[in-house]
Amino acid sequence: MYLEIVTPEKVVLKGEVESFSVPGINGEFQVLNNHAPVVSVLTGGFVKVTTNMQFETSVEKDADNRYRFAISGGVLEINNNKAIVLAD
Repeated sequence: MYLEIVTPEKVVLKGEVESFSVPGINGEFQVLNNHAPVVSVLTGGFVKVTTNMQFETSVEKDADNRYRFAISGGVLEINNNKAIVLAD
């Protein structure tokens, strides 16, 4: 699945990922390949990205080998195996 994480300042990450999880208003949820189309409001927390690719980012991987991006809120849109996180 293709994922973009975008803030008002810059595109933080874009590329193919295996899966990712986001902090939804009813709790954290994971998104896998071929997920149904959805638009969801996000709360403060971490976007956790699992991938075999190396991204040019200053964000380090955690102990579970996932990239972790802190957000204070935002919106997630998924459609046709493409996900966009518009983060605050």
